[in-house]
Amino acid sequence: MKMAYFERVDDRNFQPSDHVGGAWNVAEQHVAPALGLMAHMLETDHLARRGGDPLRLGRLSYDIMGTLPIDLIRIDVEVIRAGRTIELVEARLSHAGRTAILLRGWFVQAYATDAIAATALPSIAPPDEMAPFDITASWPGGFLKSLEARRQAIGPGRANGWLRAGLPLVAGEDVSATARVMGLVDVANGMAPLVSPLDVAFPNLDLTACFFREPAGPWLGLQSAVSIGPAGMGLTQTIIHDLEGPIGAVSQFLTVRP
Repeated sequence: MKMAYFERVDDRNFQPSDHVGGAWNVAEQHVAPALGLMAHMLETDHLARRGGDPLRLGRLSYDIMGTLPIDLIRIDVEVIRAGRTIELVEARLSHAGRTAILLRGWFVQAYATDAIAATALPSIAPPDEMAPFDITASWPGGFLKSLEARRQAIGPGRANGWLRAGLPLVAGEDVSATARVMGLVDVANGMAPLVSPLDVAFPNLDLTACFFREPAGPWLGLQSAVSIGPAGMGLTQTIIHDLEGPIGAVSQFLTVRP
């Protein structure tokens, strides 16, 4: 097996390894690494166009339109709204001509806001103060097996935790800390389940991440809470952290199917 989640074939095509195997179906891709790969492609395209004047990727909104086999995928990038200080860019991930994931990302100009930088969001305990968590006891798949996890249960549908990827996102390529985070954060939906995945399916149809600070370091902290309504809809809300504290928020809309 290859020692990365993806291997680049050419400028738009990537071959996944067995390490992307999914949690709902081990023969399909877990969407998390694909989300990270799409963020990497947005940033790669942006740097190629902007050169030494890059903007910061601050919001990423994904719509997940279908499942993906562990097979060759293609990512196409298009600028929707070009600009000097803000830019909206779209990426489409497809398999065999079918679009499976759509991403829109906002890039913004960096400004000097050090003097007013602050957050009211509380920090969580660091990973070395949380017990190791075997996520594969509840969820199968090659991707989750590759992760290092810590977890602190708070109550039904609430947990704090930390994740660290065991493999590079793309073989032989450096990726940003933002792309690395986006390659992990979809796992939030499985870190604090309100119900057992053996009894109820609750896959997310989307994922939106907003950052107020660029992440740092290999660990991703999750402070997650899950809600399920009376008519088959659910929501996983997560404050995301690095070792220095909170960095942003993630929401996932769930289709809940007993």
